Amino acid sequence: MGGCGGGGGEEDSGGCKWPPWLGPLLETSFFGQCKLHAAAAHKSECNMFCLDCINGPLCSLCLDFHKDHRLIQIRRSSYHDVIRVCEIQKYLDISGVQTYVINSAKIVFLNHRPQPRPGKGVTNTCLVCHRSLLDSFHFCSLGCKIVGTSKNFEMKIRSDSDSDECTNGIIAMHKQIIRNKIHSFTPSTPPQTSMMNYRSAKRRKGVPHRSPTGGLLMEY
Repeated sequence: MGGCGGGGGEEDSGGCKWPPWLGPLLETSFFGQCKLHAAAAHKSECNMFCLDCINGPLCSLCLDFHKDHRLIQIRRSSYHDVIRVCEIQKYLDISGVQTYVINSAKIVFLNHRPQPRPGKGVTNTCLVCHRSLLDSFHFCSLGCKIVGTSKNFEMKIRSDSDSDECTNGIIAMHKQIIRNKIHSFTPSTPPQTSMMNYRSAKRRKGVPHRSPTGGLLMEY
């Protein structure tokens, strides 16, 4: 399946060592506008990452502060973050990860891409998220390789059968090791009680009138 990264990295919960920059890289949201160089809109898209500073996404103007550092460029394919093989393989063992060719260059995906269970005829899938793969690969992305090569994952596979329970456990483990990058931009709906109190406060009370039966009626 391929080993972990080079020496000197951080050890995950399963005892596998990875470079300290790998986790932050997979959790980073790219292609936003740089806050430091927002005025230069055409150059402020954040698609770079410094493996030495590990301080978030960088734009082209930020690179002046990272001279002689190890820098990698993130690209997009079908709205997913990818990186060229020729860049990442200098710093990370990517064996076992499915590669693709985009614009005449080999790339790998940073994180898994949800896909329904493969149909009939599929002979090989990602060991973690079950995405269809070529026969010579085991993982669809760098994120799935982190999960799939951990000791916790191997123990989970041994103890669980090939069932929905096993699948749910793998998904939960993936979320635990690599936090979900998707953020909702939909504003939360205020609690119903708060809305009712707000509407009640806006109403103007009328003058009470006594009903024929002796009760009080309130006009609005």
